[in-house]
Amino acid sequence: MTDPLTDLQVPIVQAPMAGGPSIPALAVAVARAGGLGMLAAGYKTAQAMAEEIRVVAAHTDRFGVNLFVPEQDPSDPANLAAYAQALAPLAAELGIPAPAVGEYTDDDYPAKLDHLVAHPVPLVSFTFGLPSAADVARLRKAGSAVVLNATTAREVTAAAELAPDAIVVQGTEAGGHRATHGQAAEPEDITTTALLTAACELTGIPLVAAGGVASRDAAADLLRRGARAVQVGTLFLTAQETGTKPAHREALLSADGGETVVTRAFSGRAARALRNRFTDRMAGAQVKGYPQVHYMTAPLRAASKDDAQGLNLWAGTGFAACRATTAEDVVAQFRGFSAK
Repeated sequence: MTDPLTDLQVPIVQAPMAGGPSIPALAVAVARAGGLGMLAAGYKTAQAMAEEIRVVAAHTDRFGVNLFVPEQDPSDPANLAAYAQALAPLAAELGIPAPAVGEYTDDDYPAKLDHLVAHPVPLVSFTFGLPSAADVARLRKAGSAVVLNATTAREVTAAAELAPDAIVVQGTEAGGHRATHGQAAEPEDITTTALLTAACELTGIPLVAAGGVASRDAAADLLRRGARAVQVGTLFLTAQETGTKPAHREALLSADGGETVVTRAFSGRAARALRNRFTDRMAGAQVKGYPQVHYMTAPLRAASKDDAQGLNLWAGTGFAACRATTAEDVVAQFRGFSAK
């Protein structure tokens, strides 16, 4: 297989947004427009991931799959129990049972990895931590490019030791979950530009800059500073081809004057979202508790499907640039640059 990042017509990677937005139609549309489409395997079974790969591969070979590395930092049972109690009043208001303490899960990681080794895709990326050297070797031997994530200079160094094909450097402006290597760490308040600059000094491995890339000028600046490509997520959330919940989509398009907050309230991991009633009410009770908190709040989020005030409205700091458009139009904003 050729290197998907080198072959890009437009140096843009669609962020893998788990939980609904990153459906096959989006990955295909981004690839057809000249970027790199990504499937998010998180919160899916290996079988469901395989089916989405089958759909996308029938249309393009310019795509990748993102895996969640199983959480290495354990959640505290007492904190989880306290958070379940804190959620109980909200559940009662929604007319659903009080949440039980969520279960730990490895997100079917071993089975997903085995499938990707047996049925290679052009690129496999990882978030929430680093895979083992053996896992990287298996994927490389199968013919897949391997991309790792980092949110600090220290994480860049750790990722570089595994000699991946590229590293996504994710700054504080990014929407959704930060890719910190372990939930225990508090996300470092470092901008995408600053992290990219530090990473360029630490490694010669190709870098993809992620976080707050909401305009052509922002992308141009990051490419000039040494990025091979930029990763864009929030702008795609309001594209026609995404699986974004209608209430989430509408909140992004009508959020003039709104703001984002970094919260653990929905999943137990730090993530940037539009501020709403849920983030405000749970701000004082939130705990470190991934993935258990994710499964505790899932019924509440499902019951709030039409009410944006109860949803995890993931959004980067550049959310004001969101428009009701197509994935092709989003990619077109970044045409005219070439991957280095």
